[in-house]
Amino acid sequence: MAQGKRQRRRYKRRSTGQTDYHRRLKLLRSGIPRAVVRVTNTQVICQLVAYDEQGDQVISAADGSSLRGKYAWPSKISTKTVPAAYCTGFALAKQVQKAGHDEAVLDIGLAASTPGNRVFAALKGMVDGGLWVPHSEEIFPSDERLAGEHIDKSIAGAVEKTKAAIEEAN
Repeated sequence: MAQGKRQRRRYKRRSTGQTDYHRRLKLLRSGIPRAVVRVTNTQVICQLVAYDEQGDQVISAADGSSLRGKYAWPSKISTKTVPAAYCTGFALAKQVQKAGHDEAVLDIGLAASTPGNRVFAALKGMVDGGLWVPHSEEIFPSDERLAGEHIDKSIAGAVEKTKAAIEEAN
């Protein structure tokens, strides 16, 4: 542990494993807003964040509770599933386009970058919604997983209804 007179302490968020400052600096140097995707225990949160010297500014946000409130996501279906992540990313892209932004850089934080996970389902929703984010096609989940067929056949209808509600609202 850095304790001596000539030693420098690490940032607290780095020592606790909450922030990778090397990755964050690369994202900030691009000058493009970041599409931040975080998966919690209950939902997926998507935000478009711009850097400011006083602190990051959230331009727009979408999460699982907004899916249920505004866009008629069924209450029996979890808001942290792959289809819910896809719809959340789609909702963010539509909101952001309405605000006049059309490109972003994906920021997944310390989440594992496993192809097909919920973070990349949200990215697929953003891309399908019209937001330009640099990506590779191999990282997206399959269309069956995005539609929710791996959970239940009835979820595919809920995904389509939610997408239609998002299109209608924006």
